[in-house]
Amino acid sequence: MSPPSPQMPDHLTGPVLIVGTGLLGTSIGLALRKHGIEVQLSDLSADNLRTASGLGAGTPHTPSAKEPQLVVVAVPPDHLADAISSALDEHPTAWVTDIGSIKSGPLNTIAGHTSVERYCGSHPMAGTQHSGPLTASATLFEGRPWAITPHEATNPTATAVVTELAELTGATPLRFGPEEHDRAVARTSHLPHLMSALVAGRLADAPEGHLALSGPGVRDVTRIAGTDPGMWLQIVPANAAAILELIDQLGADLARLQAAIIADDRDALQQLLANGVAGTLAIPGKHGGPVRPMSSVFVVVPDHPGELARLFADAGHAGVNVEDVHIDHDPGRDLGQVELVVDVSNEETLVASLTARGWTVHQ
Repeated sequence: MSPPSPQMPDHLTGPVLIVGTGLLGTSIGLALRKHGIEVQLSDLSADNLRTASGLGAGTPHTPSAKEPQLVVVAVPPDHLADAISSALDEHPTAWVTDIGSIKSGPLNTIAGHTSVERYCGSHPMAGTQHSGPLTASATLFEGRPWAITPHEATNPTATAVVTELAELTGATPLRFGPEEHDRAVARTSHLPHLMSALVAGRLADAPEGHLALSGPGVRDVTRIAGTDPGMWLQIVPANAAAILELIDQLGADLARLQAAIIADDRDALQQLLANGVAGTLAIPGKHGGPVRPMSSVFVVVPDHPGELARLFADAGHAGVNVEDVHIDHDPGRDLGQVELVVDVSNEETLVASLTARGWTVHQ
């Protein structure tokens, strides 16, 4: 074993070396620079490196640069294990983390490394449909969960430094074991994406007349299917065991659904639909608290500049906090239907106030 130098501080002071200057790596650099942390950048793409440094995310790493306190590996899933191992080899006094979406696979690959105690995995649950440093933002992680995934041999100081990294970006750190993390993201991210892709795939060859009836329901279900499949071609195989376990369970549910429909078994159908309702209620509510009863107020809004701002101002005048918003556009007119989701106790107040101000409202 080759423990870090005893002079290495037990909190994040920098420098931080970020390996990979895509959306996430560059965003981390931008967030850390806001706090005055020295950031060094490394990338096989000279264009990405030049862009990220030009945006102020850090300075290009050189052989003569000060030894980093922390190395953040922000490379695609297929290259994580090699990059983590290289970071441990090349920076023998640095703590090392990665921000990949799969934790147990890379850990299993590097488990025999003599300095594996300096590695603590992590995974920020943030991102957009875009990629590359030009889409980066210092606020990308604000209010987002960031999984911290120490393994059994992780040095506690490594865990503390990686946790502080998440906090400095504005994220909320949550502790998971590596395998537990992979099961969690399979359930909350990977399976939903795959199911969304399958449902969206049934639309690709649909008759045009069918698609004219598209409403908010199909858009909600298929929205995440529109992202670039390139990264998913790496994520899905890397987390195959956890995903396949859930697909088996889902397959059994589909078989029960098919049998209930064939037999016109309303009780069985009711149970399956009720399980779906229970699942939606299990998702944490606002600020991670319990789910509160909500109601939807639907407002017809002209598709003109300033109308949404006027609607929100009128909702504010009513003293009602809008918890969520959905917009569905009228396919034949320059109108949209805006769904304002509010606490059930505020529903009637909002309806009365908006109606009095001339809005067309229904519940």
